[in-house]
Amino acid sequence: MDQPEEAAPASGKPPLRIGMVGHAFMGAAHSQGWRTVGHVFDLPLRPVLAAICGRDPDAVRAAADRHGWARAETDWRALIARDDIDLVDICTPGDSHAEIALAALAAGKHVLCEKPLANTVEEAVEMARAAEEAYLDGKLAMVGFNYRRVPALALARRMIGEGRLGALRHVRVTYLQDWLADPEFPLTWRLRRERAGSGALGDLGAHAVDIAQHLAGEPLAGVSALTETFVRERPLPAGAGTGCGAGSGAGSGLSAVSAAGTVSGTGPGTVTATGPGTVTGSGLGKAAGPGTVVGSGTVVGLGTGTGPGTGPRTAAGTGTGTVTVDDAALFTGRFASGALASFEATRYATGRKNALRVELNGERGSLAFDLERLNELQYFDGTQPATEAGFRRVLVTEPDHPYLDAWWPPGHGLGYEHTFVHQARDLVHAIAQGRRPEPSFADGLQVQRVLAAVEESAGKNSVYTPIAD
Repeated sequence: MDQPEEAAPASGKPPLRIGMVGHAFMGAAHSQGWRTVGHVFDLPLRPVLAAICGRDPDAVRAAADRHGWARAETDWRALIARDDIDLVDICTPGDSHAEIALAALAAGKHVLCEKPLANTVEEAVEMARAAEEAYLDGKLAMVGFNYRRVPALALARRMIGEGRLGALRHVRVTYLQDWLADPEFPLTWRLRRERAGSGALGDLGAHAVDIAQHLAGEPLAGVSALTETFVRERPLPAGAGTGCGAGSGAGSGLSAVSAAGTVSGTGPGTVTATGPGTVTGSGLGKAAGPGTVVGSGTVVGLGTGTGPGTGPRTAAGTGTGTVTVDDAALFTGRFASGALASFEATRYATGRKNALRVELNGERGSLAFDLERLNELQYFDGTQPATEAGFRRVLVTEPDHPYLDAWWPPGHGLGYEHTFVHQARDLVHAIAQGRRPEPSFADGLQVQRVLAAVEESAGKNSVYTPIAD
């Protein structure tokens, strides 16, 4: 499924040919970054949107046309095997990150992987080890914590590094959304542990942990945590996912179940149900493992299969399914320096759409940031006399601010999508210079260890839990 490539610009710069796996929300955001970065920044390499991968041929072709990709694939293994791909960008659910990243690194490709790095510490350890080995062969691997690339937060990191706050005492991060506040919102892949790894903790808490550690300049030493799942059953959704398939890979799917005792499906396959019910399946391929239906009447069964598609396949149905991840996480932490941290991540904060807020208090001053006002940074200079002291608003739009020398005149703000342009810019420079990218897979592993400690603490009545090395 190819289309003509745009004529190469007469820059003479070597191409960096990108293949992307996944084309939903993050795929669109990453596409925007890659499509834009070479038109804004003076880069040593020329990004080329070579191929994009998705399971459904029509959907991935439409995504390629919409986002400017030259070719479309339906098998991520075929994409990795292409000799016109230098970098693989992974924008799939967390359950496929490790398999795709390891295969791409083994094939001699650079890798950009969305956060969180993996669904488990064990997967992240393997990925970090493979990334280190690949680095010795000149191939780089970076994890996509895009909020590091907000100019105001990059400025905050610079100010903290310059000692403007002195020794840190407190770091507070809250990340609040409300898209699950409606209990009738359907059971998506983000609410299944086997697909997403965790809920608000991995989706939002991973960002919170990374930005806290990045700004503080040191890792957390331990945490004490609470997690909660407020709505434990949700309606089964209709429709299908947008993952990328492989000829023999494993995939998970949801099957709607209604009262009766017959199993039926579209395409060859076997589903084993316990309890009365009719399973209506729409996946293709032979089942590699049994799906289990719990209860009677209209419920949901989860099966695993291999075949043309790897990734989520959600069948139309009228039942409900069990939420197997957290809806909210609340935890405190301690840095090795003695600074204290607090975190809140939820998808139930009614009225809060994407409210990431960060505040750091030090012996000499404080900084505060709100993503909903992302061109601003609040700064309190504790060295000023009390008669003149107070938080002041810094408008982060000057050409001397991080990333902004390539953008608009002062006072003209940027948005969410620009963080992905900056992410692409930083990775291209790292590849050209052969230096380790930030955040690396090792950084992603460290965040994964914090998330695991949060879950362990929450499972032990909030006992303080050190972060494993």
